[in-house]
Amino acid sequence: MKIIDWVATQFNQEAKTTRRHLERLPNDKLDWRPHEKSYTAGALASHIVECINFTPDIFTKNELNFDPATYKPYLAASTTELLEAFDKGVAEGKRALAATDDEAATQMWSLKFDGKQLFERPKIDVMRDFTLSHLIHHRGQFSVYLRLLGVPVPGSYGPTADEKF
Repeated sequence: MKIIDWVATQFNQEAKTTRRHLERLPNDKLDWRPHEKSYTAGALASHIVECINFTPDIFTKNELNFDPATYKPYLAASTTELLEAFDKGVAEGKRALAATDDEAATQMWSLKFDGKQLFERPKIDVMRDFTLSHLIHHRGQFSVYLRLLGVPVPGSYGPTADEKF
């Protein structure tokens, strides 16, 4: 199996699992937060969409120059909008992965902050960190939000107290 095919399989599985979490967010709880320092439920879910959206930029570009002066975080106005944005990001990510071979996946990619390079690493490593690990991390947080909201939590890698396999 090619490495990029394995990454695409992981992307597809994590996206499928993540969507099951996001679709459970009650529309009337977008502004809820467990603590004053925490994201709102809608902001955390929207950030998860941003994690998915890194994928095309990683595989179709050689750098991302983050400009804090112009950056505006994505914030869904409804659960429906959130899921539409997520599905669009997944589709774009799948297209980018399908168009990438192992050689391209190992090319270097840079993250810059206001023009200053923070790091340069192989694209496949950036994909693991910026998309997959980042997504999994925030999905774990989001599952706690669902639990605190009294919403049945879907399984990620096995059953939960709410879902028996």
